[in-house]
Amino acid sequence: MTKYDVLLTAWMIKDDNPSLQQLRDAGCAIHSHYWHDKRDEVEMLRLVPGMDAAIVSVDPFTSRVLAAADRLKVISRTGIGYDSVDVPAATQRGVLVTTTPGANETAVADYTFALLMALSRRVLENDRNVRQGKWTRVAGNDPTEKTIGIVGLGTIGKKVARRARGFDMRVLAFDVYRDEAYAAANQITFVPLEELLAQADYVTLHTPLLPSTRNLIDAERLAVMKPTAYIVNTSRGGVIDETALYKALKNGKLAGAALDVFEHEPPWGNSLLELPNVLVSPHVAGNSAEAQQKVIAIACDNALRVLQGLPPVHAVNPEATEARG
Repeated sequence: MTKYDVLLTAWMIKDDNPSLQQLRDAGCAIHSHYWHDKRDEVEMLRLVPGMDAAIVSVDPFTSRVLAAADRLKVISRTGIGYDSVDVPAATQRGVLVTTTPGANETAVADYTFALLMALSRRVLENDRNVRQGKWTRVAGNDPTEKTIGIVGLGTIGKKVARRARGFDMRVLAFDVYRDEAYAAANQITFVPLEELLAQADYVTLHTPLLPSTRNLIDAERLAVMKPTAYIVNTSRGGVIDETALYKALKNGKLAGAALDVFEHEPPWGNSLLELPNVLVSPHVAGNSAEAQQKVIAIACDNALRVLQGLPPVHAVNPEATEARG
């Protein structure tokens, strides 16, 4: 007997994933609607009515979508970002928004450093040359003993810093909330953002997309960076002004960029894809096989706990419980 209807749109969770069994055992009917492109509001308006829970990736839960979600109790995100959800509107309607912190932090940090290394040592250019029949050696640059600037020294930023220290890099950091004790214990120096950008040979971004961080790295701040510097973004595309970044890279004001995220995803038609000094990937930094299973398990558990009247592992808006009554 079906007790709850659960919308499943997260692309990484297949119908036979073991973590879904706990939902089925609890009387949940799983309604799978996979989508590998960016789903729009119109599609969501069709899917959410009658759903008690939604296990999703970056689907838009706008105020209109939430208004149409007549039975929804929880939006369980497979990840830590939630900028695609109108959280105030969800809270007003008593809908808990949950995330999966800690599940993929190691994967993101590893991938960040993989991008940094591939970009710096020009791995893809060498690969491309050989495949095209060219025995042309492109040297690239060593990150060892260079300066890395980490924008956002949260859990992921700290893991990136540990990897950087393994390469004997000098680590600078910028964060609104400073963990001074951690920085002191791990040879990390907090500096203002402009100073970080001016000194760093490599800049990595690890900040959520908020009104205060949108276009945080704009034309003015890009102009501060060394023309030999590289920038890596595995956070959110909107943190960088992409038009300004394109101009800086095109005009030789910046050596290169590695982007796992974009303002609009997929980034078809984005001029950054035309540049040879840009390395790109499809928002995959947190999606190692191991991290995926952790994310899936937590997301499913979050949804089930809310349906059963229990507190989730992590709610963005715990006050929504009071609004629901």
